[in-house]
Amino acid sequence: MPEQKSLRHLWREWRSFVLFAICLLFFRTGIADWNVVPTGSMNPTILEGDRILVDRLAYDAKLPLTDITLARLGEPRRNDVVVFASPRNGTRLVKRLVGLPGDVVELRDNRLLINGRAAGYEPLSDAELGQLGWQPDAGRQLLTETIDGRSHPIAIGRNDGYRYRSFGPVRVPAGHYLMLGDNRDNSADSRFFGFVPRALLIGRSDTVVASLDPEHYYLPRGGRFWHPLP
Repeated sequence: MPEQKSLRHLWREWRSFVLFAICLLFFRTGIADWNVVPTGSMNPTILEGDRILVDRLAYDAKLPLTDITLARLGEPRRNDVVVFASPRNGTRLVKRLVGLPGDVVELRDNRLLINGRAAGYEPLSDAELGQLGWQPDAGRQLLTETIDGRSHPIAIGRNDGYRYRSFGPVRVPAGHYLMLGDNRDNSADSRFFGFVPRALLIGRSDTVVASLDPEHYYLPRGGRFWHPLP
């Protein structure tokens, strides 16, 4: 029939594209993905407009297009930059993992204590500030935070009245994690939505693939292509 011939012809024309789209969809939902970061909650580590690579096999292998876990492949580590679904509304978020199951976590005036041990804090040097590609406003301070020998930059405000600068001590439940943004006074994180269950973890990000600056006509940011995340 003419209609069947037309459908077969259409399939022959579009078959390669359809198969490619299906393979790409399975790849992005099961193996690796990239996310555009629209907010500054992870400044200065991740900037608005960064495109981050997400390793979806870092922790669990999941059935593509679903949240069904097939196998546990690795354990989240403290200081990982983690992409996960918000426990509150399912929105995809990226934050830093600071509390593992069983940890006792406390925040005192934006300084972390984990299991009774204080994290280390040092001002960033001029050279380190120049490498970040991000300058804080007058009301914000940049520091290097060191936990378990791993360091990364954070931004904290100078407003002592901010109510979420301190919390705890709290114990992280089994199978859950405590997440904070590196931009401590400008991040909706576990201080707002609580602990994150492992089932909501999507993957880990170690790299900025590319970056477009939304404040400068989305021009590419030099130095942030395949930029490693601390």
